[in-house]
Amino acid sequence: MHALHASARRCWLASVLVLPLLSGCEIPGLGPDPRTVAKESEAKAVGGACRHAMRGLEDCFALNPKAPKALVFAGWKEMDGYMRENKIEGTPSVLGKVEDKPATPAKRSADGEGAGSRSGDATARTRS
Repeated sequence: MHALHASARRCWLASVLVLPLLSGCEIPGLGPDPRTVAKESEAKAVGGACRHAMRGLEDCFALNPKAPKALVFAGWKEMDGYMRENKIEGTPSVLGKVEDKPATPAKRSADGEGAGSRSGDATARTRS
């Protein structure tokens, strides 16, 4: 019986010594899915970008409907703390200014200038 007790003691001692070594290794395939990690990181980046662009959370959610709201909020909040801590001013979004530009070519074509005037140029050339 003494041999059985010594064998059990060695087995226990071996497991105590080996378990800490195994707990530090990373086994491939057991971590989170890289695609999930990428989507989460992207959602946080979107939230941070919205905060830097001085957009409200509601606007950010509306512009990015596929991004998880909790992660967008986490990124927005993290960027808000960073900007306040480092006294960084936000950069206003130019999204509204980009939408105004397409209206000007349509206005030109109604006046007879711009892209719509090509046909008028052709008729003027034939008359000369």
